[in-house]
Amino acid sequence: MRQILAKIVDPERRRVEAVDPKGHEVVMDASRPDGDGSGMSPRAAVLAALAGCTAMDVTSILRKKRQRVDRYEIAVVGEEAMEHPQAYTAIRVEHRFHGDVAAEAIRRSIELSATRYCAVNALLSRGVEIEHRYRLTRLDGSETTALVAVTGPQGTRLA
Repeated sequence: MRQILAKIVDPERRRVEAVDPKGHEVVMDASRPDGDGSGMSPRAAVLAALAGCTAMDVTSILRKKRQRVDRYEIAVVGEEAMEHPQAYTAIRVEHRFHGDVAAEAIRRSIELSATRYCAVNALLSRGVEIEHRYRLTRLDGSETTALVAVTGPQGTRLA
């Protein structure tokens, strides 16, 4: 079981400090006028959790495959419903790699994260479709892009 303690720092504002048992802190806040924007919004924190979870999986798997990545970024975009609670209606995850990495190793690492290892993806996929793709830019400047998988309430589709 995991536990997070969330503390309201200023009852007049909506700033929240969430702390885990090891003392790691995440600050969340609302934009003005309800907050001062000093932290990430809770909805943005959900996307950040997805990015962090899948990045940890993918880097671990690539390391086991002896793949060397020069640079790795993840862009996560969440489409929000117009009406409240403005939940995500779709999420796109793009893994961006730079270096001489085997495209098949990238594809398989993302597939394993999306379908087996990333708990945040598993949780979110119960209610929203998540598209997983990658862009690989090699040292010579050539690029490869591909859709890897789509996970969601209707199950998983592999590309």
